Amino acid sequence: MDTSKHVFQLHGVNAAEDPVLRKKLRRKEMVAFFEEAPPTVIAIEACGGST
Repeated sequence: MDTSKHVFQLHGVNAAEDPVLRKKLRRKEMVAFFEEAPPTVIAIEACGGST
């Protein structure tokens, strides 16, 4: 998951690391999306400029 101030970029892969999800969500859409999603592991991208 790549986070910014207003938009989240989601990229999901399966066990074979094949892409299965590409989605851009606004901050207000994020909770509703994950409430409907099955349990999953989430990784968040970080860089030196992250605050």
